[in-house]
Amino acid sequence: MNTLHNYPLLKDINTPADLRKLSKSQLKPLAKELREYLTHTVSISGGHFSAGLGTVELTIALHYVFDTPSDQLVWDVGHQAYPHKILTGRKDRMTTIRTKDGVSAFPNRAESEYDAFGVGHSSTSISAALGMAIASELKGEDKKMVAIIGDGSITGGMAFEAMNHAGALDANLLVILNDNDMSISPPVGAMNNYLTKILSSKFYSSMREGSKKALSSMPSVWELARRTEEHMKGMVVPGTLFEELGFNYIGPIDGHDIDMLVSTLENLKHITGPRFLHIVTQKGKGYAPAEKDPLAYHGVPAFDPSKDCLPKSAPSPHPTYTEVFGEWLCDMAAKDERLLGITPAMREGSGLVKFSECYPKRYFDVAIAEQHAVTLAAGQACQGAKPVVAIYSTFLQRAYDQMIHDVAIQNLDVLFALDRAGLVGPDGPTHAGSFDYTYMRCIPNMLVMAPADENECRQMLYTGFMHEGPASVRYPRGKGPGVAVDKTMTALPIGKAEVRHQGSRIAFLAWGSMVTPAMEAGKQMGATVVNMRFVKPIDEQLVLELAKSHDVLITVEENVLAGGAGSAVNDFLQAQQILMPVLNIGLPDSFVEQGTREELLALCGLDIQGILDKAKKFCA
Repeated sequence: MNTLHNYPLLKDINTPADLRKLSKSQLKPLAKELREYLTHTVSISGGHFSAGLGTVELTIALHYVFDTPSDQLVWDVGHQAYPHKILTGRKDRMTTIRTKDGVSAFPNRAESEYDAFGVGHSSTSISAALGMAIASELKGEDKKMVAIIGDGSITGGMAFEAMNHAGALDANLLVILNDNDMSISPPVGAMNNYLTKILSSKFYSSMREGSKKALSSMPSVWELARRTEEHMKGMVVPGTLFEELGFNYIGPIDGHDIDMLVSTLENLKHITGPRFLHIVTQKGKGYAPAEKDPLAYHGVPAFDPSKDCLPKSAPSPHPTYTEVFGEWLCDMAAKDERLLGITPAMREGSGLVKFSECYPKRYFDVAIAEQHAVTLAAGQACQGAKPVVAIYSTFLQRAYDQMIHDVAIQNLDVLFALDRAGLVGPDGPTHAGSFDYTYMRCIPNMLVMAPADENECRQMLYTGFMHEGPASVRYPRGKGPGVAVDKTMTALPIGKAEVRHQGSRIAFLAWGSMVTPAMEAGKQMGATVVNMRFVKPIDEQLVLELAKSHDVLITVEENVLAGGAGSAVNDFLQAQQILMPVLNIGLPDSFVEQGTREELLALCGLDIQGILDKAKKFCA
């Protein structure tokens, strides 16, 4: 039985102030305890795992050197922040992570003063930390701001925009690149450690700045010295790009050498201006199965740490919506060579693995660059291609301008396959796809569809692909109601709904994932139930017929009510000057916190009972 008594150093650390009481010689054994405790707690709760294993030494060193929470750490995305949570007063509750009312999956300002900035999406840390540094300096505060960003997140354009700005301002900011996509062999590592000691030392820094001042009056000599320094550093460290952006580049160093990390950070703490520390870590460090397959152990269910594999879910005869999309994409690509597949670094999550293997020249992973993904698709469409952008609903929000300006205005043939629409569960509000009906519906030229089941998903993808102009199909995480998928692809009539149950007096108009629970609620009330299928355009003719033949209309959607699908019905009835009772059921005007998808649907009144209760109360 693992308890905190098994961790003699960690058990007494409730805040980073306790950590800073330790001697430097105790940090290495603390790292061992922290890694073991992280493995123990995640094996119980599930959650993000391999990224945190790779940042154990870095996390300890940061809190040991910097005066947190006065000095502030901004973790990009937050997958790697579990060790940070353990060291900042939440270790006793780590087994509740990602559960309802439990510890948040990501850094959360409302949860802890040590969580300097709320995250969940990538490439935001440098901008946020720069903003903090500017505001703090204007207030006359002497605080250190540190942004920790991964090699995946730094591919996002926003990270470079922030570095460009920070360099221009000569801001007092430390950026740490946690690079876990490369390795350092011992000789190279030793050389880099030696270089780092020199480059991060006060002597080197003062000499470098002093030389700048001394040589600035002699332009030709100064330019020669600058170029010589950049040339020499460029030969031994990959930092020329960051130097050109105005940063003092240090590294790369071994991110698991805690002594080196502490000494380097202590040096960098006393240097002003933009600094860039490049550390190299191993994702999954210290747990052999995660080291072997860090991708599989990125996000894990509860598991037995004594076994070298994760538990397998019971086989299901029904595919997930993601699997339906992946199969359709390959089938459609076989029929139409114009199809191109695009993803912003979500090949596995969006179901493009098989497509990438079968059609490598037609597959484009653009890294974490959602804006580029959309405009890339627009450019491809201009040349007669038929691009399919596979993207999570929450991440498409990051490319909203490109969707309007580059795709919709030009009415280009781009199909958006929106996974993880609606409530996603344990990842919480940063990952929920709560707004896509609203932000897609208001865009001219956009076709917006929501499948009620697996087969309808396949047919809608085909419909959107064959449609001339931009189109979107949004579907939830996980499995549907279990409808068999027809291999034949048939285009649906645009804007036509389907009456699934004929009743009287009351009519339920439901979209996507809400058709199944609305059907059950509607049957119990003797109501008509309609699978609306299209959010834009809605089936205006059917709505008119229902308004004439029923006393009450009830719309049900897994989207915020403001500007959503129900709002489209309201707008249409108002335009037709039809006055009748309409109840809109959907997500609340608030951010829904984490929990299982079932818990959150019940919390929002979007399960069968919740829909029944709201409908009965309204009709009474």
